[in-house]
Amino acid sequence: MNHFRDKVAIVTGGATGIGRALCEELGRRQAKMVIAVDINGEGAQEVASGITTAGGKARGVYLDVTQAVKVQELVNDTVTQHGQLDYMFNNAGVGVGGEFRHLNPEHWQHVMDVNLRGVIYGTEAAYRVMVSQHSGHIINISSLAGLLPLPLGTPYATSKHAVMGFSTSLRIEAAKLGVKVSVVCPAFIKTGIYDRTPFIGLQREGAVSQLASMRIMSPERCARIILRDVERNLAIIIVPKRARLLWWLHRANPAIISYFLGRRLGTK
Repeated sequence: MNHFRDKVAIVTGGATGIGRALCEELGRRQAKMVIAVDINGEGAQEVASGITTAGGKARGVYLDVTQAVKVQELVNDTVTQHGQLDYMFNNAGVGVGGEFRHLNPEHWQHVMDVNLRGVIYGTEAAYRVMVSQHSGHIINISSLAGLLPLPLGTPYATSKHAVMGFSTSLRIEAAKLGVKVSVVCPAFIKTGIYDRTPFIGLQREGAVSQLASMRIMSPERCARIILRDVERNLAIIIVPKRARLLWWLHRANPAIISYFLGRRLGTK
């Protein structure tokens, strides 16, 4: 059974990385319409064009997820045109690297606006529709940094921890109304986020070289795993398996992860 056939999906941050891979995979699975949205409107349109060329149905849209009214308008337009909204993937995200002492309020505001408020706005808009339909699935993209500490990335970790709490709490409320909510915690995925992340008081080359030394998963494989677990309606989706192992280890003994991270930073 093709779980995603004839379904309508919106994917924020759909121009690159995991968002792009989700759009393309949904297209291959014969979704009724895949709406790739991104602040990079040209990139979103390019993704949609590739999907339609391959035989799928998609549309690329410019969207700033920090603008609640625009997010609501997109959802309303989607329902007007297609009569339904089955999946809302709140995937758009940004980061900033640096020690807390070197960051300013503007760094924090931008990360929280996109990573947390953007997720809340997307969820709020989709939720209204899905409650009235008595069906639908909201998938919020957090991170392994929403489960573990992330020194030198405290704004990112703060936003992603908040997405975890928001999503797991809403899941319980939503169940009685026929709406599903899942939260995804990826790590070690080749998304290119480091290329777009500002580094304050840090050398970009050092951070990127550490990432290059890890075994990382392709966004395409990550997207397939996410959709598999969305189909299973899992509450928390952690990708890949070694990220899940780190989470279990942290739950069993948080001091081990803290010690390891401290050693990497030269503080232990």
